[in-house]
Amino acid sequence: MVMSAVDLATRSATELAGLIRTRDVSAVEVLEATLARIDALNPSLNAFISVDRDRARREAAAADADIRRGEIRGPLVGVPLSIKSSMEVEGQPWETGSASRRGIRGTTDGTIVTRLRNAGAIILGVTNVAEQLMAWETVNPLYGRSRNPWDLTRTPGGSSGGESAAIAAGLSAGGLGSDGGGSIRVPAHFTGICGLKPTPGRVPATGHFPPCGGPFALTGVVGPMARTVDDVALLLEVMAGPDTGDPNAHPVPLGSLDDVINDRFESVLEPYEHHPLRVGVFEDDGRTMVEPAIREAIRRAAQALRDAGVEVIPFQPSWLEEARTLWWEIFGRAVRLLLESSVVGHEADVDPNLVEFIEWTKQMPKLTAERLLDVEIQRDMLRARVLADMRHVPVLLCPVAAVSAFRHGEREWTIDGQTVRYLDAWSYSAWFNLLQNPGLAVPAGATPSGLPVGVQVVARHWEEHVALAVGRIIERGLGGYRPPATHVS
Repeated sequence: MVMSAVDLATRSATELAGLIRTRDVSAVEVLEATLARIDALNPSLNAFISVDRDRARREAAAADADIRRGEIRGPLVGVPLSIKSSMEVEGQPWETGSASRRGIRGTTDGTIVTRLRNAGAIILGVTNVAEQLMAWETVNPLYGRSRNPWDLTRTPGGSSGGESAAIAAGLSAGGLGSDGGGSIRVPAHFTGICGLKPTPGRVPATGHFPPCGGPFALTGVVGPMARTVDDVALLLEVMAGPDTGDPNAHPVPLGSLDDVINDRFESVLEPYEHHPLRVGVFEDDGRTMVEPAIREAIRRAAQALRDAGVEVIPFQPSWLEEARTLWWEIFGRAVRLLLESSVVGHEADVDPNLVEFIEWTKQMPKLTAERLLDVEIQRDMLRARVLADMRHVPVLLCPVAAVSAFRHGEREWTIDGQTVRYLDAWSYSAWFNLLQNPGLAVPAGATPSGLPVGVQVVARHWEEHVALAVGRIIERGLGGYRPPATHVS
């Protein structure tokens, strides 16, 4: 089968694995097409900070040799993937964009990287991040700024912005991000790809820096990013499962996508209620305005679900503002406790975004142990209310963020005459870090200027399969991923 390098580089991971398995293309051909794409586009996107070419070529050649012998290693055989540089990868930079970690390289593979390799994936290298993962745009003092393949004057999001830019532009078929306040879902929304924040404990974070322990374990997770929902599901199946290196990881079995995709909702919902799948939809939270194009995307996604026979109802949760406030107590004020000493007095070596973030946290008193304990109790009480609501509305459809991909350095926006400030714009994702629900960003169209727009599908704890199935219906109805059309081809 003859395919162009661009075609190979922008196929889904699932398609690529199938083509390699049947020997319609070789793993080496796919890798070389991807490396050529990296050579052509990474200088302008700055998505990858390091590419492990020699090892990738050895592994691609070995995969082809295995296939010729009739030995197929796994479901991701020959598929080129990227890894956010906050995850340890043997021999690759593991600096989290921080001068305080300059020169640190992985001495081994994190658990998820090992699982991906064991499934046959070719690990290309590591991608750029916001410094210490503390921004919704990707720039740091070590590697500079990543750019959105749809418009180089705009951010691909953060903190997993290098990942989203690489995947959207065809520099990688998929990969690994992490998310403490939208850092998988917001970049996916900004670049027109899919990204899943799983339930904490679903995917072990062994090898991630900062470690997903303490306050980070309450909000932070690692999870898959890819161009299609099916690819995200495939990556999740490979990544999921407990690990002794992460005491927060749980052995909860993954649900099957098949029942939901084939409209057998009752078997999925049997432990709760015997009713058809019901999706509650809201376009804004009544506090932070949302761009008109994002509202339209929500409406299009809701109609796609109705067209597929899903019951869609208006539903405005009563607990959103409380969730936003408690998330900031944990993510914002607890981060100050952990990072302030590395910033104060070292501002010349720290990205201004991180300095600014610490300054925002200083507007409130330092978090005390007593207050943190009170916040955790309030969070659990709030989660009980959410669980009660979601017995009857087990899936939510809402924005990922208040804005689409913004210009580098922007800090506020005017929407329908109202000012939306930087921290408020991401509350649509941050709620579900605090509440620990799985959330999926899926492409749902574009702004009038052509920038991608995603929507967020939120399910109950441990029901990633439901979120993925609903996202798949939206993807099927609205067309899903499309390659960047303006600056990258």
